[in-house]
Amino acid sequence: MHRMNRRAYVPADTVWHLISLRPQGQHDTLRSAASRAGARTVALSPWRLALRNDPITREYLTEAAQCDRLVFTSPAAAEATVRMLSPGTLRAGTVVAVGEGTARVLRRHGVIDVQAPARMDSEGLLALPCMQSLQGLRVALVTAPGGRGMIAAQVCERGAELLRVDVYERVPLPVSAASIARLQALPEPAVLAVSSGEALEFVLPQLPPALLQRWQRTPVVVASARLAALAYALGFQHVSTATGPLPAQMVEAAHAAVYPSPR
Repeated sequence: MHRMNRRAYVPADTVWHLISLRPQGQHDTLRSAASRAGARTVALSPWRLALRNDPITREYLTEAAQCDRLVFTSPAAAEATVRMLSPGTLRAGTVVAVGEGTARVLRRHGVIDVQAPARMDSEGLLALPCMQSLQGLRVALVTAPGGRGMIAAQVCERGAELLRVDVYERVPLPVSAASIARLQALPEPAVLAVSSGEALEFVLPQLPPALLQRWQRTPVVVASARLAALAYALGFQHVSTATGPLPAQMVEAAHAAVYPSPR
């Protein structure tokens, strides 16, 4: 049986609100950035992250550490790895991170030489020089079930042998009736922050029709052009693309959506 989502707390004295769909317990950095911009974060977690710390996963991870390319698709994947392996074992091949947030986790644990794209998404990672000539190489993709299918497909198309290691899983948290009631009472202005298409697609079907229609009229800030296309396809009318997925970048775009600069 799924655990229910925690209630979304909406204080009455906040000027504007940022709705976060990050995993449970992963809202702090976004909340801090939002607070600095005068916003209060409303946490609506679609799932919690559970470490896959079992013998088979550790065996695959040990093998992955010996590959020519070791690709991490999220900060959570990096955190899970350093909990199961000594960071010193990750230096056999080229370590690649999908973005600066993931790279920071690895560097914090002593993996200094990390390649990360300025464009922090799958397309940016695949455009890195170290990801071009992969014929005959072994590439490990350290990730979670679902998502990042583009990376796996392109790595195989470029002639590499792919080893996928799912180091954590997403445990769904159904949206509670209390959270829906709080969201229905949320005063405007509000902005929805989306850095995961899967999170958005999980939450939307659980919303009552009237709340869904309200969300579709609410400004939404996304972390990439791919997510912008998804948001439009899901009926959102006011979509802004942040310069990247980092909390400060998402909040900057959200603030601009609420308080656009005069032209």
